[in-house]
Amino acid sequence: MELLYEAATIHRLHHDPNTVQVSTLLSIKTGGCSEDCGYCPQAARYHTNVEGNNLMTVQQVKAQALRAKSGGSSRVCMGAAWRNVKDGEEFDQVLEMVRTINKLDMEVCCTLGMITENQAKRLAEAGLYAYNHNLDSSEDYYKEVISTRGFEDRLQTIDNVRKTNVTVCSGGIIGMGEKIEDRAGMLVALSTLNPQPESTPINALVAVEGTPLENQEPIAIWDMIRMVATTRIVLPETQVRLSAGRTQMTKEGQALCFFAGANSIFAGDKLLTTPNPDVDEDMELFRALGLTPQKPFTKKTQPQTVEASDSEYESLGEKPKWTRPNHKIERNELAKHKHKTLK
Repeated sequence: MELLYEAATIHRLHHDPNTVQVSTLLSIKTGGCSEDCGYCPQAARYHTNVEGNNLMTVQQVKAQALRAKSGGSSRVCMGAAWRNVKDGEEFDQVLEMVRTINKLDMEVCCTLGMITENQAKRLAEAGLYAYNHNLDSSEDYYKEVISTRGFEDRLQTIDNVRKTNVTVCSGGIIGMGEKIEDRAGMLVALSTLNPQPESTPINALVAVEGTPLENQEPIAIWDMIRMVATTRIVLPETQVRLSAGRTQMTKEGQALCFFAGANSIFAGDKLLTTPNPDVDEDMELFRALGLTPQKPFTKKTQPQTVEASDSEYESLGEKPKWTRPNHKIERNELAKHKHKTLK
């Protein structure tokens, strides 16, 4: 109770406690990822029920953004199941999506994997508001979840984003079998970034059949509340987002998370590939708690969009050497073998 009181007090010093940012997460390219993240049903090496699709068109994304806006969202976050961004037609198409959504007077966020400094500058020029790149867990436990990329690649991507005017969105997942010390370690890594992330999603693992973490038990709501409260204390000015796992939370549990300092949610019936509460359900909860959706560009002014024809930056055809540690994670190997057998 003392933790909740302290977190709520700090929250009120830096934020309007009755305002919550509503974002919509849109999977613009689903499935077929080459990574081995133990929690992710989009990894090509695991046997899940996720149906892959090619990159959406600009018009499809615009239609989804307008729908999100009419439902009360002020931000659209576009996710693509890529290890890293590759220069070329698809990235050019994503840049056009960013321009299109920014012109709708909505904040635009992207999560596309690792990016170089030049790619970050091109996204910024197009009008990107935020870039998401989660640390996932502590540096120590990270090696128990992912073997196809290094923790330092996450930090390098965030550093590349910081060389632009784009804000950083970075958080992680709890409930993957980590210790309390790992949750604290992730928060230490986030809180010692300079500057701290403007947005931090706190996800509760959604165990998906076919992934290495399919047998993990759901975490208790008290763990989520404690994580939100601690995040609020160590990241006082950051928007703390309740992300994956909200379908497993009661309305009362979510209310305690808002009291503890959460002031952002993802709305819509799906988060990339996992279920999420219906937007009408969220608005009903907002009314019950006296919460108001945050208007766009409240924390930072709207970025200007530079058209592709006037761009200062161009494709460099880069082929950066992102790390591939490739140590073996037993449960990931077992899930991969199971996929090959079923295939």
